[in-house]
Amino acid sequence: MAGKYDVVTNERKFWLNFRRTVAYIGLTLMCILCLFFFYIMLINCTRSHNEIQRAGLAFLPSTSFISNFTAVATDANIPLMKGMLNSIIVSVGTVFCSVYFSAMTAYGCHVYDFKGRKFAFNFILLIMTIPTQVTALGFVDMMRSWGLLNSLIPLIVPAIAAPTVFFFMKQYMDSSLPIDIVEAARIDGANEYRTFNSIILPILKPAMAVQAIFTFVSSWNNYFTPNLLITKTEMKTLPIMVYMWRCKDYASISMGHIYMVITISILPVMIVYFCLSKFIIGGVTLGAVKG
Repeated sequence: MAGKYDVVTNERKFWLNFRRTVAYIGLTLMCILCLFFFYIMLINCTRSHNEIQRAGLAFLPSTSFISNFTAVATDANIPLMKGMLNSIIVSVGTVFCSVYFSAMTAYGCHVYDFKGRKFAFNFILLIMTIPTQVTALGFVDMMRSWGLLNSLIPLIVPAIAAPTVFFFMKQYMDSSLPIDIVEAARIDGANEYRTFNSIILPILKPAMAVQAIFTFVSSWNNYFTPNLLITKTEMKTLPIMVYMWRCKDYASISMGHIYMVITISILPVMIVYFCLSKFIIGGVTLGAVKG
């Protein structure tokens, strides 16, 4: 019996190892496929227009990185660095307004038992179904009447009302935030703002990190709203600058410059992800330990 049991156990271990190996090979291939296009982009930003046109695909960097970067950064007609600064201001402000105030709103709906709480929750969810394009015309007219065209304020402040972020925070609180913690803080004498800022926000770090990444990417890539509100070149955000580079006269377009512009526009998003990913992994690990 012992020999037969050992044979079954060894066979099971073999198939488990085989499945694990196949899974690792598949994930590695998928990872290589996903990163391949980023690698080609980085390679092409180091090549000149003639090299890209003549040689096509290449896997080794060239020597035109500095010249491409200099040409892109010093172009007086399309101030790309100014556009990047505007996009950073807008994206960081949007992330703060969206994540912080959505978490505060979700906290209010989760902790306080007030009349109309269910209606408020459903009403906020209803707003999620309204596309931005539907309200764009009225929003532009309102900003024009307030004198806020060619300003970054209309791109930041409306992020306070972010129903998608609110819904995510509310669901996270329902699963990970017991009311006992809030009641214990009240018994210890902490006011509501102290409780929220010092106790609740640290618990919400994983959820806030996820929404911060999504919100930053969405705001960073937003072309529709800034294009409606901003006409001055020095106030335009990076997506508009990238489009302006792509729409230049065909005779003056350099593919090396285009790849450099795309590389510059993607780097901040990658930096934000790498900075916040540890909170996501920490949250997943914490949930696994609790389970």
